[in-house]
Amino acid sequence: MNSKKKSRKRQFSEEEIDKVVESQAEDDSAWGKPVQVRRAKPAALSLSAELAARAAFLARLHRAKNVEEWLARIIKERVELEEVAFNEAKRAMSLRNGA
Repeated sequence: MNSKKKSRKRQFSEEEIDKVVESQAEDDSAWGKPVQVRRAKPAALSLSAELAARAAFLARLHRAKNVEEWLARIIKERVELEEVAFNEAKRAMSLRNGA
């Protein structure tokens, strides 16, 4: 019986990565083509004046730096909760269907 060993790629520590990068820093042949990276544009979100005022009050209550930071944190937390709920519902449906 032929069994193939699964080859695992070695995980390098940060120090090992730093040493390799520093040793190749001056060698242009060691580097690939530069990659352009752009920051994502911030999304605009419109709220009613009443909701914005309520959010501003709660942001101050939670001692957030500003209402935008507080809203971003709240939205992130809610998205994470919704993703967990969705995955749980999907898992429950697949178990019910015998998959």
